[in-house]
Amino acid sequence: MIHALAVLLLLSASPALAQLRDFSCVGAEQLQDGAVSIEFARGADRVTPEAISRLTPLAEEAKQMLDRNICVLGFAASPEGGAQTASRLAARRARAVALELAQLGVERDRVRAEARTRGFTTERERQGVDRRAGARVILLPPP
Repeated sequence: MIHALAVLLLLSASPALAQLRDFSCVGAEQLQDGAVSIEFARGADRVTPEAISRLTPLAEEAKQMLDRNICVLGFAASPEGGAQTASRLAARRARAVALELAQLGVERDRVRAEARTRGFTTERERQGVDRRAGARVILLPPP
């Protein structure tokens, strides 16, 4: 009995063997189809019930199209702090939305959450992109 418990504890401490899906969110900001914008209050990183209602149709679509992955891009507005503070807030927002998608039934390995700040994109990439404080959720086209 003690040996079985020790083996169980040892296995639970080992890293997961699941394969991560190989995909990139580079250029995802430019995609318009299959995208949802989620707004956050200034300085906030919690997903509201209204935001969940906006995410639900996208999550349902993703669950039907298993070959499509999701990019969650978090943004923070300039009045929300300096570069480091804004970057951390953007990352927390992206993570919160990604976790909510998992709660809605989307496999976690299909979702990539990233903070986006002005330093990581060119002026050309920023043109025409919704960069309000919040997150942009993009259901990527099939590979």
